[in-house]
Amino acid sequence: MLQISPPSTLAQSAWHWVDVRRRWALVVLLVLVAITGLAWWAMHRTPAVHYVTAPAERGAITRNVAATGTVNPVLTIIVGSYVSGVIQNLYCDYNTQVRAGQVCAKIDPRPYQAIYDQYAGQLLRDRAVLDKDRTDLTRYQQLAAQNSIARQQAEDQAYTVNQDAATVKLDQALVEGAKLNLVYTDIISPVNGTVVSRSVTGGQTVASSFQTPTLFLIATDLKQMEVDTNTSEGDMGDVKVGDKATFTVDAFPKRIFQGAVTQVRQSPQTVQNVVTYDVVLSVDNSDLALIPGMTASTQIIIDQRNDVQRVSNQALRYVPGGLSAVGSAGSTPTNKQPEVWVLRDGRPVAVAVVTGLSDDNFTEIVSGDLQANDLVISAESSGAASTQASLPPPRL
Repeated sequence: MLQISPPSTLAQSAWHWVDVRRRWALVVLLVLVAITGLAWWAMHRTPAVHYVTAPAERGAITRNVAATGTVNPVLTIIVGSYVSGVIQNLYCDYNTQVRAGQVCAKIDPRPYQAIYDQYAGQLLRDRAVLDKDRTDLTRYQQLAAQNSIARQQAEDQAYTVNQDAATVKLDQALVEGAKLNLVYTDIISPVNGTVVSRSVTGGQTVASSFQTPTLFLIATDLKQMEVDTNTSEGDMGDVKVGDKATFTVDAFPKRIFQGAVTQVRQSPQTVQNVVTYDVVLSVDNSDLALIPGMTASTQIIIDQRNDVQRVSNQALRYVPGGLSAVGSAGSTPTNKQPEVWVLRDGRPVAVAVVTGLSDDNFTEIVSGDLQANDLVISAESSGAASTQASLPPPRL
């Protein structure tokens, strides 16, 4: 049998459900208010600023001029041929150690020997004719003195003797020339050194009619080398003889070679409207590590300061708020004195400084209220993701 609740019981149940809905609505409203507040706070809060610092330090500052060059022997002798002919023998090759006067190649001497023999035979013949005519001249002169023959005959004989003497002298010159050409068939080294290039092979014909052919290149001493660098015209005003230099080569990328500027040649080289000058570096190569023709990446030291107070170039460009000064490393606007920002008592403080020598990484601090234990600011970052503690705003 169906029972119907009294009206009072139904009213109480209805009010209970209304009360539950109100409570849930209040909870949802409070959650929305909390989320909105958190979002507004996150959007409008000032991010914590975190600074990148490095302690003020003392060290060296080196200003360099970069250039690319080629390793070469100090003196390279070109050995050629004075006479033409066929290479009969080769006695020197690449890397051969030679002494002054050593034969490196031999040109077939037979044609020159034949010419020498021909002129030597002419000389013997003409000397015999001269001796005979001199004997006749003596006899003619005696007969002329006795009026046995005409004086003119004796004078004609004297002329013949003089002519024969001139012929003998000419023959002597031809013999000396032929002998010299015969000697030149031996290609000899004029110096002590090392053969770095050979441009001839056995059986090859060399012709010296118009230009002396190059047969060998001999480096006098590979223990002393030089680097011929292509230095830009913009750097020539700073480079001078005596400047120290360092360089590397691809064969030894981890080794730094030492050198010094020995020549600043004033002969320009222009390639595609770019003007460069040859600055020559002298290099000790006692261990023979350097080989002629290697490409060298050089750094010529044009100025250097040791044990000076220095800061990074980035620190001189830093300005609170993420701004950067316009200009090259370590430069500031012309109407403003250079300054760096340091942390003192937990606050950034601007310190005016006077700068000196600058290189790619550091700038010298000549004077200024910069202490040895100051932390110099070079950059800043902001955001909640960082775990560093936020710092107070800058103090001017």
